[in-house]
Amino acid sequence: MQTEPFVRRYRSSDRAELAEICVKTAHEGKDSSAIYPNPELMPTIFAYPYVQLEPDFAFVLDDGAGSAVGYVLGAPDTADFAQRFRTEWLPLVAERFPAPDPASDDAAAVMAGLLHTPERMILDELAPYPAHLHIDLLPGWQGRGFGRSLMNTLLTALHEHGVPAVHLCMVRTNTAARAFYDRLDFQHLPVPDPGPVWYLGRPTAPERPTGR
Repeated sequence: MQTEPFVRRYRSSDRAELAEICVKTAHEGKDSSAIYPNPELMPTIFAYPYVQLEPDFAFVLDDGAGSAVGYVLGAPDTADFAQRFRTEWLPLVAERFPAPDPASDDAAAVMAGLLHTPERMILDELAPYPAHLHIDLLPGWQGRGFGRSLMNTLLTALHEHGVPAVHLCMVRTNTAARAFYDRLDFQHLPVPDPGPVWYLGRPTAPERPTGR
């Protein structure tokens, strides 16, 4: 029976929809399928390892009929996650997505390079914000308050787990996403030479200043 959309924990039957959401939002918040021909590449970097390694911090927006139309994925300890990514996740996928030629500027090769360098996630400037997250919703579900519901669910889970603060990394050109994070009280985190991205962070405590 159809019900109202709601946030729930990720389950293994959501895997195909998780991948679709990732692909449809992976290029500056838009469809990345024309840029990365292999539809498994982006989920293998930015979605699957989270539900495999940190299932307690993986939540989806259910459309009310059982289908996932958005997700938020988190890792409570980024340094630990990067290490487990290296030792537990990468061996499962490295043969399918081998390390690229470092000189290649092909878009898929650049992403494969990220897959093979999980240590890139560890930056001294982000140490006060030990957790990190990824949040994505299909276009038709954006701008309706569901992103806030997903984020609040993850923030609560991290807070109850004893994690003081969380960060995220986003491309600067995705201005709509930046406006969303600003409304949720994420603050810019200065990172030397961050390239075309911003790092943003906030406490996991659910209380927010009034007047936003």
